Amino acid sequence: MRFHLECRECSTPYLPQKVAICENCLAPLDVVYENVKIEKSELELREKNMWRYFELLPISSKKSIVNLGTGFTPLLKAEKISESLGVSLYLKNDTVNPTLSFKDRPAGVAVSKAVEFGDKAVCCVSTGNLAASVAAHASKAGIEAYVITPQNIEREKFTQIAAYSAHVIAVKGTYDDANRLAALASLELGWNVVNITSRPYYVEGSKTIAYEICEQLAWNVPDFVVVPCASGALLRSIHRGFKEFYEAGLIYSLPRLVGAQAAGCAPLVKAFYRGTTEIEPVKEPDTVAKSIAIGDPADGKYAIRSVLETDGCMEEADDREIVEAIRLLASKEGVFAEPAGGVTVAVTKKLVELGFIEKGSSVACCITGNGIKAQELVLEGFSPPVIEPDIKELARAVSGEVEELHAKS
Repeated sequence: MRFHLECRECSTPYLPQKVAICENCLAPLDVVYENVKIEKSELELREKNMWRYFELLPISSKKSIVNLGTGFTPLLKAEKISESLGVSLYLKNDTVNPTLSFKDRPAGVAVSKAVEFGDKAVCCVSTGNLAASVAAHASKAGIEAYVITPQNIEREKFTQIAAYSAHVIAVKGTYDDANRLAALASLELGWNVVNITSRPYYVEGSKTIAYEICEQLAWNVPDFVVVPCASGALLRSIHRGFKEFYEAGLIYSLPRLVGAQAAGCAPLVKAFYRGTTEIEPVKEPDTVAKSIAIGDPADGKYAIRSVLETDGCMEEADDREIVEAIRLLASKEGVFAEPAGGVTVAVTKKLVELGFIEKGSSVACCITGNGIKAQELVLEGFSPPVIEPDIKELARAVSGEVEELHAKS
């Protein structure tokens, strides 16, 4: 057996079954791998997607893999922003994954594991990105997908989910309300809610971001990695990925981790600055960054532990800073990010100004979702001039005589 489950707190071992919580102490379970050996030269010959790291993913048979080509997304040097900030800024661009977000990584593992378990259907609770990804992978696998989501997510995300023919249930309330309902569905209806029922396997997909950064920087690591935080699972998984490569002798140092949240829902940042891992839930999140607006983060304390272990920090950005960062990324680097990606860049800028991220440092920002999923933010106030198909009017429009042309139209 290549891997087993183990309690995160008391280390009780479990067989790799459909179980997520330790029966002794009620702590989460993690996947633990046994006798894994990966050679750099062998990796170079493999297909460039996340399944190149098969030995460190919790799937027993390659025949179970549901592969949409996820992973090995670009690590882009943000030349113009780097110059203005005085750091070497890299963008880990997961906006180009098959369903346009990093969630294809955990969803790919979770649905593949569901296939291995023999499930005929999967479910997820989501603010939109995971829902689309689970639906797409379930469609590829030929199994049913059920999605439980807050009713106020972006319309573009509902459109994407519907395209994959998933069964969508919109809940009146917050993500946390939807999450409680999904947990009941897992317990009382026996559903495989991938980010609850089979969470130990699900979270493993996200750590491939760390593996790829290492490879793409020629087996070096950046000084800092900035990660948007919702449940906290992504940051912890990325930390786990770097540690696994370090322990395997593939890299020789670890980056300092920064957890980034939106000011309208920042329970981890507030706990970090109080000097505790005890999270006070945010009952009514209020932020444009809906994809990370989780008021009661399940892996919150573990994310804070990862930050502390790497001598990192946590910081927040308000809605204005987030939207400015989205526009900055798009206008200067050609990357259109949804608000969660804007959060990481806004927080990076703030930490450079505060001096926590020193000038000359190398920084990797996780850009986790595509801006096409939250179009209304950049469309606000956008009103192009409307002209006749006349070269003189075109010249006037280009020269800035916009108001007169608007009046004419």
